[in-house]
Amino acid sequence: MPIISVIIPVYNGEKTIIETIASVQQQTFLDIEIIVINDGSTDKTLELVKNIQDNRLKIFSYENGGLPVARNRGITNAVGQFIAFIDADDLWTPDKLELQFAALQEYPEAGLAYSWTYYKFANEADSYADESNSFAGDVYAELLVKNFLQNGSNPLIRRAAIDSVGLFDPTLKSCEDWDFYLRLAAKWQFALVKKAQIIYRQSPTAMTSKLDVMEKYSSVVIERAFNTAPPELQHLKKQSLAWVYKFTAQQCLKYNSDKLADIKLAAKRLKMAINLYPKNLLEDYTHGLIRKLIKSWILLQFHMVYIPEKSHNT
Repeated sequence: MPIISVIIPVYNGEKTIIETIASVQQQTFLDIEIIVINDGSTDKTLELVKNIQDNRLKIFSYENGGLPVARNRGITNAVGQFIAFIDADDLWTPDKLELQFAALQEYPEAGLAYSWTYYKFANEADSYADESNSFAGDVYAELLVKNFLQNGSNPLIRRAAIDSVGLFDPTLKSCEDWDFYLRLAAKWQFALVKKAQIIYRQSPTAMTSKLDVMEKYSSVVIERAFNTAPPELQHLKKQSLAWVYKFTAQQCLKYNSDKLADIKLAAKRLKMAINLYPKNLLEDYTHGLIRKLIKSWILLQFHMVYIPEKSHNT
């Protein structure tokens, strides 16, 4: 019986799935099973995965059900005492499972171990490791404010912890991982590995770039979470909503900073965040968003005014 079950949900992931599986195969922690949930792919994903020679690999194919359903199917088929998830376009450093497993062994009260994330862009100069969050132990209050795990490819979770809170909510089309982590944090401690071990690919087509969907379902998750949160934590709700609006502003400026509509949307969302939680103005993160917003606006004005005139004169 493998100790850790690694679950890889994939839908039309032919461009990245081989590299993702390779990063799992290269883990220094060897006692694992690798469960690929083919979520109704119509490209060459299944063909590519079937060609991989590894007796730890198990492949299950279903009709398309969406990401939370695919993760749940993986849990159902898993036999390990610990569960890890990795999306089909992400990567791990080779020591990811080893260090997270060690953290859970050292901290029996913890139901989940997580690491820092490295944001990988097509332009490597834009890539960076986010080491800003160091929450451990009882992290429920911090997790109510924001999803500091940042992605679904991050944690290693005790099977007992999953059994205590249930599966991913299949009705959520976004933020289902935040909802899941919140339910875990309400009952279990969290452990942190202070190392960037999740390589989180960034692209305009990624789930987090679909801002209208993300905003809609993050609001659902926040309402649900604060309906069950204790009275002494209710004051965090405005801060939580403000975090969502800051994230929306960041995504607009990250991918569409050359479009007037998206610059205006970023400005509107940033203003909403500050109005909800004025202390945002004291944060370096907010200062960075404001600088990016101003820079994007100036560059757009330059292109709208100067470039067309120069082209006409030539």
